[in-house]
Amino acid sequence: MSIPIGVVGFRGYSGVEAVGILGRHPAFESVLLEHRQDAGDDLKLVRKGGPRRITASPDAARAAGIEAVLLATPPEVSMDVTRGFLEAGIKVVDLSGAFRLRTAATYKHWYKEEHTAPDLLAEAVYGLPEYNRGQAKGARLISNPGCYPTAANLALRPLVTAGLVDRAVGVICDAKSGVSGAGRKATLKNSFCEVTENFSAYSILRHRHVPEILLTSNLFEAELSFTAQLIPIDRGILETIYFRAPKGTTSADIVSVYQAQYAEEPFVRIYEAGNVPDLHAVAHTNFCDIGVILDAPTGRAVVVSAIDNLGKGAAGQAIQNLNIIMGFDETAGLL
Repeated sequence: MSIPIGVVGFRGYSGVEAVGILGRHPAFESVLLEHRQDAGDDLKLVRKGGPRRITASPDAARAAGIEAVLLATPPEVSMDVTRGFLEAGIKVVDLSGAFRLRTAATYKHWYKEEHTAPDLLAEAVYGLPEYNRGQAKGARLISNPGCYPTAANLALRPLVTAGLVDRAVGVICDAKSGVSGAGRKATLKNSFCEVTENFSAYSILRHRHVPEILLTSNLFEAELSFTAQLIPIDRGILETIYFRAPKGTTSADIVSVYQAQYAEEPFVRIYEAGNVPDLHAVAHTNFCDIGVILDAPTGRAVVVSAIDNLGKGAAGQAIQNLNIIMGFDETAGLL
């Protein structure tokens, strides 16, 4: 029998993606958990005749046999409902930024809101499987990484750790995302006329995903310049990361560091030196593709990291984390 997995926020793009992946999973089935008081019967983004729908309460979830929930909700909703599910013995994978940072003060600094469940920050495991898999296995609360930090950290952390980044010069991360990364809620900025045939930068030097990159890649804020940009496509993230490598470094050195780090990782693909990925390579997948080009005489290096923001950047990685905490093969439902 399939294991029921609750999905809160199933109308949003990440929630819809999660329901779709769960529908292909060999061991899970999705149950739609309704948390909105004004919800009607409009399920246009979910297949008719598909998953059952119940109230998003811990009691209802427990009665339905739900063992874990995915929260594809805004941070304030995640902070409000997480404790109840945990107390009911239900594991939580949260796709919002509610539990990604270590302190309530840091959260307030970057998110400009008070954290309403600060005690859970110490318990939450940052769910980047390639680095925190061991911690995740025994966890009951997983904080799914942000889309931009996933692509950035998988590209940067191995190089910073190996000493292949001249930190005195700093790192520039030029990150471009499709419009679905902004969520389904209608805003003027995300409307068709504003997005089509346009290209815009936003939250320059103050994007809320910056602290995730700093924490995981062990960089200081002064060493990283991160700019998020909106491009007129529906999904995908491509990050062009610029840095200086130490004198004498070769492309082969950088590629070998990546290959050693990710040799056993099913969802990280490393390109041969001189080749870089594009968005078509990762669309509708849970892969992160990484390629590097280096000008050895000057040490100028460019790494390109590409993911699907709804896949490895959100729902795909959430299912990957769900597989880990539930004891299933990490790739189940994703390959």
